[in-house]
Amino acid sequence: MTVQAYILIQTEVGKASSVAAAIGGLAGIRAADNVTGPYDVVVHAEADTMDELGKMVSTQVALVEGITRTLTCPVVHL
Repeated sequence: MTVQAYILIQTEVGKASSVAAAIGGLAGIRAADNVTGPYDVVVHAEADTMDELGKMVSTQVALVEGITRTLTCPVVHL
């Protein structure tokens, strides 16, 4: 079973669209959408394990230019 998460992203002013476009092209990303509110982009990500998800966020997503902060919210099945 795969691990899924929502990644909430804050960006520099005026960078939300370019951040969403860049992240949307990464492997393991199911969706990257611009939103309003305290976050600018919400990403739906998927990986085989929690470790792989963490590596994806720290080595791919967080390095996209224009990101100021991320918050990763793993999906749980209660």
